[in-house]
Amino acid sequence: MEFVKDDSAGYLANHVARLFARGLTARIKPLGLTTGTFPALLELWEMDGLTQKDLVVRLDIEQATMANTLARMERDGLIVRKKDESDGRVQRVWLTRRARDLRGPAIEAARAENAATLGSLSEAEQRQFVTLMQKVIAAGQQQAPKNRA
Repeated sequence: MEFVKDDSAGYLANHVARLFARGLTARIKPLGLTTGTFPALLELWEMDGLTQKDLVVRLDIEQATMANTLARMERDGLIVRKKDESDGRVQRVWLTRRARDLRGPAIEAARAENAATLGSLSEAEQRQFVTLMQKVIAAGQQQAPKNRA
């Protein structure tokens, strides 16, 4: 059977992801942010004080990748890590004032990129596109090994 990349969901999803990433990079770079740190910031803006393990699970990424991301975020003044008050073996990740102040402009940049990239779709098609992606992600997470942390 012939493989036609333009009919491959995986190939197309990867291409769409690159388009979004390229556009988002251009929009958040002036804020001093990167697409590598953006997902962690989104999680921490939702719930500050998560652990590295929490972030690994929520973002569905490897522990080593998260460790490197947090090191960059700490270096860039976006987070501080502090020992958990009830369990000294655990470190919690807290946003700095700088990172909290970037929430509004960064979210607006993401919204603008979503609108620009999906601009050729009607509102109904955009909702359907997002719903289908959520469904595929949920199914994929059910199948994925649970040993990320």
